[in-house]
Formats: sequence, C-alpha cells, structure tokens
Amino acid sequence: MSLKELQPADPRAVNVYTPYYPQPNKRQLLPLAISLYQKGSLEGQRQIEGGENIPFIVTWNVSTLPADLTRCRMQFDGDAELSYEIMMASFEFVDFLIDVIQNFRRSRDKLADFSQSFYRKLLRLED
Repeated sequence: MSLKELQPADPRAVNVYTPYYPQPNKRQLLPLAISLYQKGSLEGQRQIEGGENIPFIVTWNVSTLPADLTRCRMQFDGDAELSYEIMMASFEFVDFLIDVIQNFRRSRDKLADFSQSFYRKLLRLED
C-alpha cells in the first residue's frame, strides 16, 4: 500500500492522541499518521545524498494508548545484519510517522523516508 492511498483513521482513535500534538500542522496529519501506525509496517527508502537510496522495511507493535511503548524494528536492504530496534512511547513514534507523511508529500520522487531525528534516535546518536 502506498502512502498516497492512506485513509484517515477513525476519529475516536485520533482523539486519544490529539492532546500530544498542539501544533496545527501535526494535528492536520494525525488522522493519516494514526492510520499508518495501525498498519504496523512501512516499506520505504533511505535517501542518500549523492548515492543510491537504501530500501528498508520497518515494523512495529500497535497500541491503542499514546503512552504505551512501541517496539520498532528497522531492516535495511533486506540484510539481517543491518537491523536496528528501538522502543519509544507510541505518541513519539506517531510523531515520526507524521514526519514521514510530510516528507512524502514534499518529495519529488514520492518516497517514504523518516526524518534525520528518527535515524539519530534509532542509531542512538542523540546528545
């Protein structure tokens, strides 16, 4: 399924997460991000400046409560040695999915990719 075909989630599921996103631009995309979150996986490509994109698949457990932990697993290029795992609050992961949708909409190539801040967290490069 493409991000283009994503349909907004049920308003009841969205309302539980709404208090975590005071920014209007994030609230606007929240129904789509919750819908993506409920799918439990995403295939995309990490864009490499000046190089070839690296395909990835990311999977996660789905929770109904924003404060519950989500375990996220990402594998690059179908290589088990290039697998990473992280746990974070569901509302934090949904925030990263909002970024994915924003990046997808801005992308000329219409590729699904996470933000730099997600990769810093995934690779534990945060300060």
